[in-house]
Amino acid sequence: MISAYSEVAAQLPWFFPTAAFIFGAIIGSFLNVCIYRIPAGKSIVRPGSHCACGQPIAWYNNIPILSWLILRGRARCCGQKFSIRYPAVELLTALLFLACWLLFPPAKAVCGMVLMGALVCATFIDLDHMIIPDAFTIGLGVVGVVLAVCAPSLHDQHSGIFMVDSLRSGVAAMQGLFVGSGLVLWIALLAEVALKKEAMGFGDVKLVGAIGAFTGWQGAVTAVFGGAIVGTVWFVVALGWRKCAGKNAPAAMKAETPEGEPAELGFGVQVPYGPMLAIAGALHFLWLHRGVAQYFDGLRLVLGD
Repeated sequence: MISAYSEVAAQLPWFFPTAAFIFGAIIGSFLNVCIYRIPAGKSIVRPGSHCACGQPIAWYNNIPILSWLILRGRARCCGQKFSIRYPAVELLTALLFLACWLLFPPAKAVCGMVLMGALVCATFIDLDHMIIPDAFTIGLGVVGVVLAVCAPSLHDQHSGIFMVDSLRSGVAAMQGLFVGSGLVLWIALLAEVALKKEAMGFGDVKLVGAIGAFTGWQGAVTAVFGGAIVGTVWFVVALGWRKCAGKNAPAAMKAETPEGEPAELGFGVQVPYGPMLAIAGALHFLWLHRGVAQYFDGLRLVLGD
């Protein structure tokens, strides 16, 4: 199997990256279904894909990314517009899957694809409904621990003794799970005491734990503090967009009062934090992990001295 993979990769270096991109686009199409149906309590299996007018969508009109471009964003059956979010989610997922394949060995790449798919789905559900279903927090955390045990390369364990590597990887996943969720829980509790209102939902707490199961405790810490940076930039850009485009322009970020009522974006309102955590967690997994590890190693040396 390994020799066959190596031979194909050597003879056709474009084959596996292209397959990863296409597979990601297909998964992205499925994620669109999950994003819409899971918060509504609907089955993600039945019925099959159908237009808003009720007509089933034929397979040749449901090709990820391409169908939206060919049909110019309109349904063939009734001419109704399809949101650009559909091809955007498909393209985003495809690019993330491609990045995983290009950056990591196959086993870790597949684990990364699981993480990226879940983060994409959790992000858009949180943007729409300001909730993160347990399937993408508790479920993702459990899957992360299981994958860490089955594929030790997820946490870069390469001693050559599978049982040892599996144990070390599983421990790293558990550390990330508990350190991540515990850190965010304490931040949320302290912020609630200081602000005298809920500052962070428990879905965010569980999401950071799930990210930690895939990235270790350092990734969980990066998700928390990196998410704060991403959130600040996002908030400033959203305020600037609202000021430049006017109040009638599409909202760049959903906002609610502490009582759950829709509100204008501004200080003192609640905004979805899950997307910021997801972006920071994905960035750590894909690109920032080495730099973060070097930072903590240097910090440990300084404190040790």
